[in-house]
Amino acid sequence: MSNPVWEWLVRSELSAYQANERFAGPSAFAAGPGWCFSRFGQSTTELEDGRVVLVAGEHEDHYDPDFFIYNDVVVRHPDGRIDIYGYPREVFPPTDFHSATRVGGRLVIIGCLGYPADRRPETTPVFVLDLETFSMASVQCHGTAPGWIHSHQARLSEDGASIVVERGKLARGHGASLVENIDDWRLELATWEWVRLTERDWPRWEVRRSDGRPNQLWELEQALWARKYPDDEVFQRAEKGESVGDLDVYERRYAPPLTHEALPEVEEEFGVHRIQVQGVVVRYVEDSYSVQMTVEGSLPRDALDALAQDLFEKLSALEGTACELIVL
Repeated sequence: MSNPVWEWLVRSELSAYQANERFAGPSAFAAGPGWCFSRFGQSTTELEDGRVVLVAGEHEDHYDPDFFIYNDVVVRHPDGRIDIYGYPREVFPPTDFHSATRVGGRLVIIGCLGYPADRRPETTPVFVLDLETFSMASVQCHGTAPGWIHSHQARLSEDGASIVVERGKLARGHGASLVENIDDWRLELATWEWVRLTERDWPRWEVRRSDGRPNQLWELEQALWARKYPDDEVFQRAEKGESVGDLDVYERRYAPPLTHEALPEVEEEFGVHRIQVQGVVVRYVEDSYSVQMTVEGSLPRDALDALAQDLFEKLSALEGTACELIVL
């Protein structure tokens, strides 16, 4: 596609809001989202000749009027030229948080978060992009697939015959939380067969509010900072702490009544906390609606019950309302 405005937006990476302001355009609330190239969940692949292939991605979060998930491919040439390829939804649907693995003259695109209505928990989307013609094709795979996976890692095997997929998250259907993918998978490129490489029987639970509303962990964290750093104006919200829950309980939320060791946080992770119990890592992952706990190994039943009950009781107390303890 040839569109000088889009090419300018690729180079400038202005947000949709900023671009609209430049042109004094109508509000996105009335006109819908504006096209832009300020995206996340986009893959980047550099070719030997210096071209960079950027696939799809999304702009903003779902509550923003400019939220949009793209289904295009942009190629940036070393001399500054830009090619933009668009596809019908039935050929290449809106795609974000996928992986893109170079296999010879092709790019194998695996997974997607996508719009909720497009998610199919029983399938794993796979597409092949021809790096010469930039045609896109959907691949019908068979075997035991991961499911609707996104934000994962994918790597070409040493022999180039398969792609190994690890980590990431899985969408499980309407009303169900995203869960971590704790297993490893292999996609055979000659046959397009999925093979499950591991079957980790790790106990997992989730605690969330029964009323479906967001939890108060973010507000509690701000209140805790205000208490720790009373001279920092950014965190002057100590009075908020009295209304959102007991800050002492909040600080101990991942300190169960078992002998354990708190493990260092990983710098690039957010909302992830780990402890070690009887030599087994217990991982807590927070989001706006839930806390998921994964026991990365085997523990006695009484220890598992104590961990689950401790998390449930503390989060229920912090929220001040009924919560649910769900086995994942």
